[in-house]
Amino acid sequence: MDENKFKGTTTLGIVCQDGIILAADKRATMGNFISNKEMKKVWKIDDNLAITIAGGVGDAQEIIRILKLHNEIYKMNESRPMSPKSAVSLLSVILNNNKMVPFYIQLIIGGLDNNNKPQLFNLDPGGGYTEEKAYTTTGSGTEFAVAYLDDNYSENMLTKDVVKIAAKAISAAIKRDIFTGDAILVATITKDGYKEYTGKDLEKMIASK
Repeated sequence: MDENKFKGTTTLGIVCQDGIILAADKRATMGNFISNKEMKKVWKIDDNLAITIAGGVGDAQEIIRILKLHNEIYKMNESRPMSPKSAVSLLSVILNNNKMVPFYIQLIIGGLDNNNKPQLFNLDPGGGYTEEKAYTTTGSGTEFAVAYLDDNYSENMLTKDVVKIAAKAISAAIKRDIFTGDAILVATITKDGYKEYTGKDLEKMIASK
């Protein structure tokens, strides 16, 4: 059994008027075995930039290390962090150059550009990416999360109002997808920086109407 692999999950990214929301469950599985109930799938790269991961743990951790390193180099040269567009362009080249031995991952990259404009991208293992104007999801619980978002998301919503929507979308996937489960983490990225929500705060949101 390879402990560096997990499959299934639900991750999502949402564009808001004032920023970006990224969210995911915390269950890691290997086949039908739940290998970890506290798997971190939303990672802060900088105050303006974060990433969600789905796929191989080892591959995802390597990509996160690469992105953090390049972000620090970029900041030294440019006196500001990378934008989401710069980050996805870098990772697209890396993934495309490794097609022969591909990274087993699916990524969502989101945050604010240099003008505090929200940017959201979905990046596949081959380096192909799409810019998302509303929301995007990855993982085995996608159809359940999307169904909830379709019914509850609308343009120009603020992050403070969408945190609950993101949590409930992941919760909807947990209820129907056996590979999605356990805890939920929701992160917001605004001009005020990066903030995480988890635990009882999200439980109250999910329980409320």
